[in-house]
Amino acid sequence: MKKEPVVLSVGGSLIIPEKIDIPFLHKLKNTLLKNKTHKFVLVTGGGVIARKYITALKAENKPTKELAEAGIRATRMNAHFLMQLFGSKANQSLPTDMKQVRSALRKNQIVICGALRFTPNATSDTTAAKLAHLLKSDFINMTNVKGLFTANPKTNPKAKFIPEITWKDFDKLANKTKHQAGQHFVLDQSAATLIKNNETTTYIINQSLTNLSNLLNGKRFIGTTIQD
Repeated sequence: MKKEPVVLSVGGSLIIPEKIDIPFLHKLKNTLLKNKTHKFVLVTGGGVIARKYITALKAENKPTKELAEAGIRATRMNAHFLMQLFGSKANQSLPTDMKQVRSALRKNQIVICGALRFTPNATSDTTAAKLAHLLKSDFINMTNVKGLFTANPKTNPKAKFIPEITWKDFDKLANKTKHQAGQHFVLDQSAATLIKNNETTTYIINQSLTNLSNLLNGKRFIGTTIQD
């Protein structure tokens, strides 16, 4: 039976919150390898490393493109690290464009990459959204909150959880604020518009690997579903 591809975006906040979360990463690896119905493209975020680079360059008044390129390098560094951690179970060279990702997916159950190239007003979420459209796959975004909220739940105790939302409404919500390099919103504005235009079924979930496994196996899960 042919394995269906799934694009999985793993936020840098999960890979390296402040120090590397090795137990989480080993569980992630085992969860993906145990799944018998899917192949995975794992897109890494830049997280705290990207934000530190970007903050330092902002203080030097560097242009926006240079800030974004620093973030891209951080995502690729995280991707290289995960490739080493996953070893022979994943791709052995880092893809830098979508054709290379698709080619690597023919040979591997798991393909790891960071952001592929500079796109204005975008993060690695945009890379993941583009890949999901290319591969005609679902898009799962793993982050450090359980899904989409009306406000940032880490700073606003009145924020309400949103279990389901349409592509159109999510796009409106995401684009209420202007993009900033190193931003914290659960999915970037460009990705929100892409999943709306391409009608990509998208899920936002937290770092629970049991929850991820439930979602992959069609069981009940906790998170936000974005579709019509």
